[in-house]
Amino acid sequence: MSRRRVAVTGLGVVGPCGIGREQFFAGLLAPQPTGERIVADFDPAQHFDSPKEARRADRVTHFALASAAEALLQAGELTADPARIGVLMGTGIGGLSTLEDQIHVFQTKGPRRVSPFLVPMMMANAGAAAVSMKYGFQGPCETTVTACASSTHAIGNATDAIRWGRADAVITGGAEAANTPVGTQGFINMTATSKSGVSRPFDANRDGFVQSEGAAVFVLEELEMARERGATILGEILGSANTADAHHITAPAPGGSGAIRCIEVALDDAGLSAADIVHINAHGTSTPLNDAAEAEAVAKVFGTPGPLLTSTKGVTGHALGAAGALEAAAVLLTMEKRLIPPTDGYETPDPDMPPINLVVGQPLEWEPGPTLSNSFGFGGHNGTIVVGPPPE
Repeated sequence: MSRRRVAVTGLGVVGPCGIGREQFFAGLLAPQPTGERIVADFDPAQHFDSPKEARRADRVTHFALASAAEALLQAGELTADPARIGVLMGTGIGGLSTLEDQIHVFQTKGPRRVSPFLVPMMMANAGAAAVSMKYGFQGPCETTVTACASSTHAIGNATDAIRWGRADAVITGGAEAANTPVGTQGFINMTATSKSGVSRPFDANRDGFVQSEGAAVFVLEELEMARERGATILGEILGSANTADAHHITAPAPGGSGAIRCIEVALDDAGLSAADIVHINAHGTSTPLNDAAEAEAVAKVFGTPGPLLTSTKGVTGHALGAAGALEAAAVLLTMEKRLIPPTDGYETPDPDMPPINLVVGQPLEWEPGPTLSNSFGFGGHNGTIVVGPPPE
């Protein structure tokens, strides 16, 4: 079988800076708040048949279903056989809120009071399963758990499933809702988060990430199938890569070597050269080691100053396993709006960092072209996808 092309025909977002595509993108253009980023005023009720059903799903599943609903509404009626429609999602942690709540119940009320719904609510694959069951999609249904690279890997896996004929359409992306008391304290105690509550990607004064939550979901389809049914094509997934640092459980490989290999493999998979890339949505977490390694990797692959680069985590904070999905959504919306959001929080250049072509201050108008979205996770997981504008 020849390799098939993969179109994006639907996009849904539940973000800490806005619920829904338009509100999310508007939020990316606004200044960041101070402190943790949570999805405010979110009501999951419309995505369930009853309040009881909603209570039997964790917040991370609420986010996945809401994002999938928006994406599928935009995509329109899929013509693929339901047995050929997959659901491949990513999450870093899964239903942590449910787990923490039920541990408290166990300790204060006794073991018999632990909910019988604990396991199906907390399991990492609950979001993908919920989407599959709600819409009757019977193709491959899987969940990728690779820390902060989870949803980028899921999108890459979904692309390959369509390319090589395992599915004709795939619902993909990621969700996370781990802003819980214990989960948040764990990141604080490992000194990964910002003491100032300000996300400063690539800035000399960056002091850690700001934890957040959210979800983004995409409808991917085989390109010719999408064209035949008259779907609006938002973009094309041109390539992806998945590599490991094999170095350290939390720190990136020295000199960004793992990121370099991942970017180069993704370019090769897309059939592109470094010179073809015009924009990069960076992982850019605002942590000292991550940003330094990513900047070095970008400089080594693309030269200096390199393609236009932004980190939307200045506004969104770091949504862990959902980060790559939120950033892929930002890339597609950036193409639609022809406007690159600035890296909010950046003020002071880091003299120890190679020069990068960072978009700062104001949004930048651009002519959309091949774009990278990078994600790097604890455990040495590296993920890159290459996104192109809608093909002519």
